[in-house]
Amino acid sequence: MCFALLDEFGNTARTVAELTTHTQMLTSEQARKLQNVLRDHGFDPLEKPYTIYAARKGKLNVSIYEKGPKVLVQGKGTEDFIRFVLEPEVIGEAQLGYEEVLHPERFEPHFGVDESGKGDFFGPMVVAGVYVDAEIARTLMNAGVQDSKRITSDVRIREIANEIRTIQGLAWRVIQIAPERYNELVKKMGSVNRLLAWGHARVIEDLLALRPDCRRALSDQFGNPAVLQRAMLEQGRTIQLDQRTKAESDPAVAAASILAREKFIDWMDTASRMKGVKILRGASAHVKQLAAQLVEREGVQVLHTMTKTHFRTAWEIAPTHFPEPPPRREWQR
Repeated sequence: MCFALLDEFGNTARTVAELTTHTQMLTSEQARKLQNVLRDHGFDPLEKPYTIYAARKGKLNVSIYEKGPKVLVQGKGTEDFIRFVLEPEVIGEAQLGYEEVLHPERFEPHFGVDESGKGDFFGPMVVAGVYVDAEIARTLMNAGVQDSKRITSDVRIREIANEIRTIQGLAWRVIQIAPERYNELVKKMGSVNRLLAWGHARVIEDLLALRPDCRRALSDQFGNPAVLQRAMLEQGRTIQLDQRTKAESDPAVAAASILAREKFIDWMDTASRMKGVKILRGASAHVKQLAAQLVEREGVQVLHTMTKTHFRTAWEIAPTHFPEPPPRREWQR
């Protein structure tokens, strides 16, 4: 189903798909208020993991997650719930449809950069960047583009990534740093943050070659901003580099996160087929067990070619081959 948005004179401005999912950060007070609002509106409580409270009414589900906290609204009636319940009774202001007024910087020409695989023992680190302007940003938002970490389906990641690449005027760049090369560069550069800054800088430089008039780049906060500034080449040093937490709320960064995630899961799927075993994500005890099994089968060299060996996991599996990692530091200069 589609619906029309009207301009200030009541004329049809543009047509977009019906909104069926929405995620929004909440304060602790707003999360508590929303629980009461859901009860008052006759929502039936649900049992869902990792939630403070979840409820359903008809075909509409509302989940308040502990992490954030944040609310996820899904199903038929999502937009009405946002406009007539969530915003007036919980948030206290109208936001849906006013993004360009509330966040004009998201619609100005800029690059968004994000990475995938940084916290995974197996697999590469992938850095992606996307150029957007106002029209591209609107198209991304209408397509439901959001931070890849909120999308649990690999199939959906690939669908949205394909849609992103077809948007007229959008420019994108993806750099994959395979594990063996990643391990060499971390050793050479001395820290993951320096390598991450190097990857961000290369992506920005490549995007500048495609959109030389762009004057700003945005990424999530991953370390001292000066590290990224120093990693830029001559052309990139003229661009404004912004880093902030929760940058994935920006459509360009969200799109970049999806392209990076797609490349990462492609590598993991290929590696799984080659090894005849499902290569696991993250750095859990199950991941450690899988890595130990591969070492027993193929030797310790498999860790160099498939994992990030600066992780403590590598030392725990093969302490005679890898040094014990130093205590983790927040900033790497």
